[in-house]
Amino acid sequence: MSPLEDILHRRIAAEGPMTIAEYMATCLGHPQHGYYQIRDPLGAAGDFTTAPEISQMFGELLGLCLAQCWLEQGRPSAFVLAELGPGRGTLMADATRAMRGVPGMLEAAHLHLVETSPRLRDEQHRRLAPLMPVWHDSIEKLPEAPLFLLANEFFDALPIRQFLRKGDAWCERVVGFEDGALAFGLTEPAPRGDLESRLADTQEGDLVETCAPAAGIAEEIGRRLQAHGGAALIVDYGSARSLGDTFQAVRRHDKVSPLSAPGSADLTAHVDFGALAAATPCATSALTPQGVFLERLGITDRARALAARLSGAQLDSHVAAHRRLTHPEEMGSLFKTLGAFPEGAAPPPGLLTHDA
Repeated sequence: MSPLEDILHRRIAAEGPMTIAEYMATCLGHPQHGYYQIRDPLGAAGDFTTAPEISQMFGELLGLCLAQCWLEQGRPSAFVLAELGPGRGTLMADATRAMRGVPGMLEAAHLHLVETSPRLRDEQHRRLAPLMPVWHDSIEKLPEAPLFLLANEFFDALPIRQFLRKGDAWCERVVGFEDGALAFGLTEPAPRGDLESRLADTQEGDLVETCAPAAGIAEEIGRRLQAHGGAALIVDYGSARSLGDTFQAVRRHDKVSPLSAPGSADLTAHVDFGALAAATPCATSALTPQGVFLERLGITDRARALAARLSGAQLDSHVAAHRRLTHPEEMGSLFKTLGAFPEGAAPPPGLLTHDA
């Protein structure tokens, strides 16, 4: 039994079964044994690969998208350029390289990164040190100023809770143990005021997921955008509404049981973008598939320009990267983009308003 599994067993024995949210938070964030505290999870040698690690085009286009928002909002002379969950810093490095072509933008930018992993902070410093980043444990610590923010595959790792409908009540899915092993269970059914609205679009036996931390962060992003201006791009896998069990674990690029070897696998769930938009007290865009968003930003033209300098295996890899980012059978449809911006401002390029 691993040290983290022993901790979980002792806690469950003392306090009873824990919610999925408590389990996720412990497995991912435990200060000594948590997944994100003790490893670099990205790349071929890690457990998963994100869009910025697939191709520089992803970060470049998101950087230019924010740059256009900065121009359209009057070129604020001092603003917060922020990323939530910056991974190795690859996305921000590519985004800021593209921003260098926009006169005055990087000179006005103050880079802030929201990251809790000491190991990933080291990686981010290695790539972004010339930009003098400042790190924070939470979005609430960001300075009050115009905010231009990126969040790629950040919300999917926030702790969720799961509820199974039973009549007009709900049973919560919890983690306990049976015969010495971690196992899922259900609480007794009880009414839930926060799920009252879901009685209209679910039926007996349906499972829905909620994520209070995501709603809180979305509210804080929207408050800042509405008060100070700016724009946010949220890219993640998910849908407009939570329905069904999406809790999953990935180790070495393969799916595994979320209860096996806690702390050694990435734990995620699909993002409920409808809940994010509802929690954001500013304007939001229509939810847009990643492939459509990137095509609107000109990824194919950028891919052709880069391809002109490549040949052989490098060209093959480049073509495969373009397909992986945009094709509906790859990341193009599963991953979605949501933009947030002040009321009265134009949505970020590549995104449309709800009534467009």
